Amino acid sequence: MDSVEKKFLKLGAENAPGQEGQQNNDVISLIGDKIPGRPVDFSHGDVDAFQPAPGALDNFVEGVQIGGKQAYTEYRGSKEIREITAGKLAAFTASKVDPERNLIITPGTQGALFLAMGSAISRNDKVAIVAPDYFANRKLVEFFEGEVVYISMDYLNFTSGAGLDLRQLEEAFKSGVKLFLFSNPNNPAGVIYSPDEIREIARLAQDYDVQVIVDQLYSRQVFDGHSYTHLAAQNILNPENLITIMGPSKTESLSGYRLGVAFGSSKIINRMEKLQAIVSLRAGGYNQAVLKSWFHEPEGWMAQRIVQHQAIRDDLVTKLRLIQGFQVRATEAGSYLFPKVPELTVTIEEFVKILRIQAGVIVTPGTEFGPAFTDSFRMNFSQDHSAAVDAIERIGKVVEGYRK
Repeated sequence: MDSVEKKFLKLGAENAPGQEGQQNNDVISLIGDKIPGRPVDFSHGDVDAFQPAPGALDNFVEGVQIGGKQAYTEYRGSKEIREITAGKLAAFTASKVDPERNLIITPGTQGALFLAMGSAISRNDKVAIVAPDYFANRKLVEFFEGEVVYISMDYLNFTSGAGLDLRQLEEAFKSGVKLFLFSNPNNPAGVIYSPDEIREIARLAQDYDVQVIVDQLYSRQVFDGHSYTHLAAQNILNPENLITIMGPSKTESLSGYRLGVAFGSSKIINRMEKLQAIVSLRAGGYNQAVLKSWFHEPEGWMAQRIVQHQAIRDDLVTKLRLIQGFQVRATEAGSYLFPKVPELTVTIEEFVKILRIQAGVIVTPGTEFGPAFTDSFRMNFSQDHSAAVDAIERIGKVVEGYRK
C-alpha cells in the first residue's frame, strides 16, 4: 500500500451479516487507510441487482385476494399449490412426487432443512456431513444432539465432480451413520456432484440403509453446459430414505417470500408436518401462491439470468487468480465462490472483519463451513457486476497489507 498507518481497533464490537454470530473482542492492528469504493455484501445475493422473477408479486396479490382460504391452508401447504408444485418437481427431477404423501411447503428452505433434520435425527445419532458444506448443517446436527461425522471433499483438485471421498463415506456408513446430508451444487464451493458420485451415494445409502437429505437449492442455475444428476432419479435408492429440498429463494430472487419445499419419504414428510404444526403452523399462506410462478418464468428469463451470473463469475475468478497465492475453482452452479487465500498474518476471522472495516466488503469466513477451512472465505456473486469486480480489487489490496 502507498500509505501505511497503524490503527488499533476493537473489531468485535459489531457483527456483519453473514458472519453467523462470530465474536472476537481482540485488538487488531489495522494497516493502511480505508479503501474507497461502493460497499458490497457478498454474504448473500443482492435482490436489487437481480430482482425477483416476474409474476411473483401478481401471484402473491392473488393469494391475498382469495382471503381466508389461502391464509389458513393445511399445515403442509395448500392442496392446489402442492398439486401444481409436485408436477413441476416430478418433471424437473425425473422422479415421482405425490402431492398428498410426498411434499410439504415450508417457510424457506432453511425451514425445510430444520424440519427434515428434526424429523430424522435422534440424540446420539451419527450424522455424516460434507466438509465444506452449508454452515447450518453442522449447527443443526449439534442442536439436535447428534454426532457429526465429516466427509472430505477435495473440490480444488478435481476438474470433474465434487471430489467427495467415497471410501470415507462408506467407512462412515459402516460405523453406524444414520443420516447423510449434503448440498448439490455444493454451498460454499459451487461444484456439482458427478453422475458417478451421485450413483455411488445412492448405492451406499441403499446398501447400508442410511437416510439422505440433499439440498438442491441452486440446481436450476447451472453453468457451462454441465450436467446435473438428481439423487431422486436414482432408482437404486429406496425413496423412503430420501428427502430433497428445493425452493425459489436464490436463483429466482424470491427469498423475501420465505418459501421452500421438501419432497420424498412419506414417513419423514409426515413427521415434518407434525413438527411444522408446532413450530410455525405453515408456510405463509399468501406467500404459498407465489409458487405458481416457480418454473413458469417468461421464456428466456432463466437462460438470461444464467448468462448474467456466469459473466460475473468469470470476471471474479479471473481477478482472484491474479492475486498472488489465491486458489479458486470456477463455480459450476449457483452463486458461490470459495477461494483459498494466501498465508496471512491474521486469522481468517480477523481478515474478514478487517476487510469489512477497511474495504467495505463483506464475505463469510471459511470456518463457518467446516472447522478446517481457516484459509478460505465464501462469496455470493449475485451482485451488481461492476461493484463486485471493484470489490475484488479492494480485497487484493487488503491481502497485500496482511500477507506473510
